[in-house]
Amino acid sequence: MTGIFDTHAHYDDEAFSSDRDELLDSMVRSGVVRIVNAAASLGSTESTADLAGRYPFIYGTAGVHPDEVGELNEESFAWLKEAARREKIVAVGEIGLDYYWDKEQHDRQKYWFVRQLGLARELGLPVVVHSREAARDTLDIIKSEAADLCCDIHCFSYGVEMAREYLDRGHYLGVGGVVTFKNARKLKEVVEYMPPDRLLLETDSPYLTPAPHRGARNSSLYLPYVVQAVAAIRGISEEEVIRITYDNAMRFYGLREEAGKGIL
Repeated sequence: MTGIFDTHAHYDDEAFSSDRDELLDSMVRSGVVRIVNAAASLGSTESTADLAGRYPFIYGTAGVHPDEVGELNEESFAWLKEAARREKIVAVGEIGLDYYWDKEQHDRQKYWFVRQLGLARELGLPVVVHSREAARDTLDIIKSEAADLCCDIHCFSYGVEMAREYLDRGHYLGVGGVVTFKNARKLKEVVEYMPPDRLLLETDSPYLTPAPHRGARNSSLYLPYVVQAVAAIRGISEEEVIRITYDNAMRFYGLREEAGKGIL
C-alpha cells in the first residue's frame, strides 16, 4: 500500500517524550505508512533500534553524526558495527561533516565519516549523509570513498551544480520542510532540476517544520505540506509525488512489500 514515506525523522528525541506513542499510533491512519528513524549517536542508535522493534512501520539507521564523533573509538565502533546488523536497521547514518557548529575537529569528522562509509560497504547498506557548510569536503569524500555506495544527501541544502555532482553518481537527495520556505530559492531550483526517481521526502522531525507551521515541533504529519510544494514545483499531482517518493524510498532502503501483510 502506497502512502507517505518519511525517510528521516528523530522520534527518539526528547521533544517527543510527552506524547511519542500517541503520535506514532496516529501515523498510518493519517497516511504516513513508513518512517525511518535516523540515529545520530551511539545512544540514539540503541533507542532507534528499540523504536523499530516496537512499531512495524518504523525502520532505523545506525551511525554517529559528525557533531558526536568524539564518542567513537575502536571499542565503541565495534559496538556500532554489531548494532548495524540488527533487524530493521536499513542504513548507516546519519554520518558526514558539519562545519556549522564545529563541535569536532574537521580531521576527526573526516576520519570517522570514512570509517562509517567502510562499515556501510562491509554490511551492504546504503548511507544517510549529513553535510552542513561542508559542501566540497563532503563531495570529495563521497567521490573517493563511496563510489560503490548508494547515498542519501539528507536535508539537501546546496545548489543545482552540487546536486548534479551527486545525481550523476546515482545518489539521492532528501527534501523536507525547507522547500516550503519563501527564501528557499536554491532548493526549489534543485527540486525542479532533479530526476524524480532520486527524490526522497523527509521531515528531520522535530526540526525544520514546514510553512505554515514554522517554529512548531515538526512531525511526519506535516509532510503533506512538503508534498504540496514539490507537486507545485514539478507540475504534477500530489498523489504522483507520494507514489514516486514512496517507490524511491523503498528502493533506496532495499525494502519490499510482504505478500499478505500490507505495509508491515
